[in-house]
Amino acid sequence: MSATENQRPVPVIDFHVHINDQSVRQQCAGKTVISGYGTRELPGKDRGARDRELLNPDAQVEDMDRAGIDMNVLSVATVQHNSSWAPPALDLELCRRVNDTVASWVAKYPKRFVGTFLLPLQDMKLAMAEFDRCVSQLKMQVVQLPSNAKGAYLGEPVFSELWAAIHQGKVTAMIHPEGITDLWFQKYRMWNSLGQPVEEAKVMASLIYEGVLERHPGLKVVISHGGGMMPHYMGRFDRNVYNMPDSMVNITKKPSEYLRHMYYDSCVYTADTLRALIKIVGADRIILGSDYPVGDPNRVEFVRDVVSPEDFRMIASTTPSTLLGLAQPSPSAKG
Repeated sequence: MSATENQRPVPVIDFHVHINDQSVRQQCAGKTVISGYGTRELPGKDRGARDRELLNPDAQVEDMDRAGIDMNVLSVATVQHNSSWAPPALDLELCRRVNDTVASWVAKYPKRFVGTFLLPLQDMKLAMAEFDRCVSQLKMQVVQLPSNAKGAYLGEPVFSELWAAIHQGKVTAMIHPEGITDLWFQKYRMWNSLGQPVEEAKVMASLIYEGVLERHPGLKVVISHGGGMMPHYMGRFDRNVYNMPDSMVNITKKPSEYLRHMYYDSCVYTADTLRALIKIVGADRIILGSDYPVGDPNRVEFVRDVVSPEDFRMIASTTPSTLLGLAQPSPSAKG
């Protein structure tokens, strides 16, 4: 379906948009997946690539106007500067610096940006204190989470307090892996093409099998990159209900039935994959998310050309607005 066949325009929210904090990125250089955790030099094109869009809120707003985007949900590009390598106190300091930077973008363009915040998950006492600061003082309602912290995936009991707070506070959790640590995936940049979908599958399995989604009905969880490979491979998980029933110790439904307890962005790059994802989880569980500025440059048209006008309205506007606790924004709203 072409853009011209759509009815009147709808307000558009991009839920997967990255920014950087220059000072934190410099401090984390050589310690993140994009450099192979210090095992290789970054090619020159990586050193300043996309800095205009990643570091400058004015530039992002200009691009939003050109692309027909009303609102960006900002998350930090943790493949370039996650701070989980740091001792807990420094991890907290770097997370706070990043969160304050995101908040400053939102303060400058409150009608165009929604902010997400990071947590120093290796120390849950510090993490919960920063959670409270971001929600109560910075007024943020979306937490950006990795797939795991020091090898503990998000469904594990160490994170129970966090999930209870997210659920009780009606906060939305956006899960975006920081990068797979296995250096095999550095070949041919497979940390990005294959490693991220693997991490998404692992964190989704953790949330399902550890019972997080069952204990917290209505929990708002968004999985980046369309959930990676997980939604498309549930038959083998469901098979284990009968072949390996001990896998069901924390859950009462088939694993596939928990897919609709989560939301998925549209960053899947091919129309056939997006159609398949919609068939599996339903259009009401999809939100527009582009991985800007490194994702599909035609972020609106990619979705609009695949779905009906009614589904486009839901994916681009209604569902993300609900997740954010917002009244639907007016088309072309300005900051």
